[in-house]
Amino acid sequence: MATLRPTDGMFSLTIHGAKRLARGINSPRLWVKVSNEAAPFIAQGRSVFAKHVIAADREIRPQEEVIVLNEDKVIAVGKAVLTGREMTAFKRGVAVRVRKGIEE
Repeated sequence: MATLRPTDGMFSLTIHGAKRLARGINSPRLWVKVSNEAAPFIAQGRSVFAKHVIAADREIRPQEEVIVLNEDKVIAVGKAVLTGREMTAFKRGVAVRVRKGIEE
């Protein structure tokens, strides 16, 4: 489900954990939805750029673990670089540093 990071004592979400959270919770938090054109690259582990973000949880803060979705399907997990509001407002820059994609 998650891995404990020894550097800061926080958890890193795994793909399996993200899928279980997305499936098991009616209103998941800490999610980012991306465009269909970017989804194949993100699933391979590439970063999410702000211009490809369609919607995001407005409660996301930088450095939080997030689930990256494409049409309600988990495609990656990573760490937020921007806030949820910035992800949808900005048209340039990295929004999420992907740690693991489903096709890696």
